[in-house]
Amino acid sequence: MDKLNFLTAGIPTVAKDYSDAFLKLREMELDGLEIEFVHGVRMSEKTQDIVLKNKQDLILTSHGPYYINLNSKEEEKKEASVTRILDTARMANKLGAYSIVYHAGFYMGDSKEKTFKTILEGHNKIVEILEKENNNIWIRPETTGKGTQWGDIDEIIELCKNYKNVLPCVDFAHIHARTNGLFNTYDEFCSIFEKIAKGLGDKALKNFHAHMAGIAYSQKGEKHHLIFEESDFNYKDLLKAFKTFDVKGVIICESPNIEVDCKILKDYWQSIN
Repeated sequence: MDKLNFLTAGIPTVAKDYSDAFLKLREMELDGLEIEFVHGVRMSEKTQDIVLKNKQDLILTSHGPYYINLNSKEEEKKEASVTRILDTARMANKLGAYSIVYHAGFYMGDSKEKTFKTILEGHNKIVEILEKENNNIWIRPETTGKGTQWGDIDEIIELCKNYKNVLPCVDFAHIHARTNGLFNTYDEFCSIFEKIAKGLGDKALKNFHAHMAGIAYSQKGEKHHLIFEESDFNYKDLLKAFKTFDVKGVIICESPNIEVDCKILKDYWQSIN
């Protein structure tokens, strides 16, 4: 990536299908979209052909299914989770996507240490299989929005240290919600970039995958996404921090009005000196 790109989380709300979606994205001067496989990795051959023929210079990423828990107490559910991540990576690679993201799992009453070990074992399997298949797509475990979910920023960084093709998906709204309103100032955002650069090297800032949205939250963490106008999320200072650290990669807008807030993000980004 030679710049920061702005993508919608799924087909824009004003589009009826992928062909129309790519047209609308170009009209709005946005940079691509994240394909949402959140309810299963399913896409017909016809739709795959439409995506491949129409995406051209636009950037694609993919979000894996919600039904992933690499720390499940049931072995078959852990194996199914590995398969869902692999299926996402395979389909995304076929479509020429840049990277995939997913929520890796839950603590399930286990300690942070035990959960980390189990989720690491799951990633070992995923990375080994993809290497054998010569699938070099970027794998992005995502920072999560609730204290019951594995995946605070420190855990994600520590996991990524073990692999060459695994880097974080930093969901800044999730971090804000998980900490019940913290990480919403310029200095706090800068501290996240500093932590990533220290743990994974400057290369991680030049190959970045972020999620942004307005968000509602409680003491238990994330409740649901909001549009920026209805949220306290400080996207302007976050974008200033992106500029300070010269971050390159993709920002995926997950607000309910995905293309509207995505355009707000890109326009504000371009206005920053």
